[in-house]
Amino acid sequence: MSERRVVITGLGPVCPIGIGKSNFLAGLQKAEIGIGKLTLFDPGGFDSQVVGEVRNFKCRDYVPKSYRKNIKVMARDIELAVACADQAVRDSGLVTKGIDGDNVTIDPTRLGVNIGAGLINAELNELSFALVSAVDDEGRFSLKKWGNHGMTNLTPLWLLKYLPNMLACHVTIIHDAQGPSNTITCGEASGHLAISEAARVIARGSADICLCGGVESKLNPMSMMRQELMGRLTNNHNDAPETAVRPFDSQRGGTVASEGGALLVLEELEHARNRGAKIYAEIAGTGSSFGTDDYLNPEPDGEGIAIAMQKAMADAGLSANDLDLIVAFAAGLKLHDAAEAKAIRAVCEDIPVTAIKGQIGNNGAGSGAIDVVTAALAITEGFIPATVNCGDLDSDCPVNVITEPESKKIETVMIPSYSLSGGQTVSLILKRIDN
Repeated sequence: MSERRVVITGLGPVCPIGIGKSNFLAGLQKAEIGIGKLTLFDPGGFDSQVVGEVRNFKCRDYVPKSYRKNIKVMARDIELAVACADQAVRDSGLVTKGIDGDNVTIDPTRLGVNIGAGLINAELNELSFALVSAVDDEGRFSLKKWGNHGMTNLTPLWLLKYLPNMLACHVTIIHDAQGPSNTITCGEASGHLAISEAARVIARGSADICLCGGVESKLNPMSMMRQELMGRLTNNHNDAPETAVRPFDSQRGGTVASEGGALLVLEELEHARNRGAKIYAEIAGTGSSFGTDDYLNPEPDGEGIAIAMQKAMADAGLSANDLDLIVAFAAGLKLHDAAEAKAIRAVCEDIPVTAIKGQIGNNGAGSGAIDVVTAALAITEGFIPATVNCGDLDSDCPVNVITEPESKKIETVMIPSYSLSGGQTVSLILKRIDN
């Protein structure tokens, strides 16, 4: 990175193994598995019935009392994002309007927000009557009747629950963030891209602080059906959810739908030092690329992923020999895991690799941000989390996978990510920095 240096000063993960940094860290250290039977709705009609669910979650616990009435227009994705922001800001030690409106410690015009979001699927109970009322006399859906009658059976503020930019909207309102705001929707690559954009906003001087990352809930009947039709969900672990997702393993057979994500507080280095903030790591480099001619499947050799990794190293001024760890995406998908592993091998040879999807599943737009939090904690805590459920490394995945937790001083971490549909690839590099 050139211009002003950008560091991470706050971590706000909300995912199936923990809400908030402390709980998430404990889940990593214990190699806890947050995958289990779906409880948010009846999964009986699905072949895959295990998911990564954020249990015992109540949005009102993370929203100022004066703002709680707005929860009624928040989809699950938005609720999770609001909680991530609350945890990240509290962890950073900053005081925004959303933490204590009477004792704000920041200039709100210098606070930005960049959030990666997914396709927010409408709740079926909100759509069903509206759709039925738009059926013509021959039993077919009619666009004319939908416009004249169907839409009148939706609540007036219905659309505000399902626009992807509403994650950033609610976060900016709660925390009075008056700086640059943006939403990125590029599938699983969204969180990485949002963090990259936030880092550049700060580097070029347009803000001093940014809340950024990605959040999504894929636990919706329409979302799960879409993933099932694409053949991405494992369907032979309903009775053994703890072994459902198997990154890089020869017996991997798909991923599980999940929810959650993370927001981070990024801050200009001297701004952070001047207030005595804890610094987790520096955003040392970013890189992105595009790599596929097939909307649903990856390039077999992972060339696009490799290009993004090479660009991130060039941006950071580092070589593969400078890396201590790679936190891989690795969602347990046969072709995607193999493509990513080949890209890692081509660029970084024998660098240690870990992946946490075996613990949490595929969180969509939230996946990458959770991996970045994992990388930041690996640096500050001096350990490599285990890759669970990789007991027999696939010969198509020629990487140095860490399957047991290791205590080790970590200086520099690469975190690649990519969208499962569409070919967007991205990579970040975090580097230890003295406080």
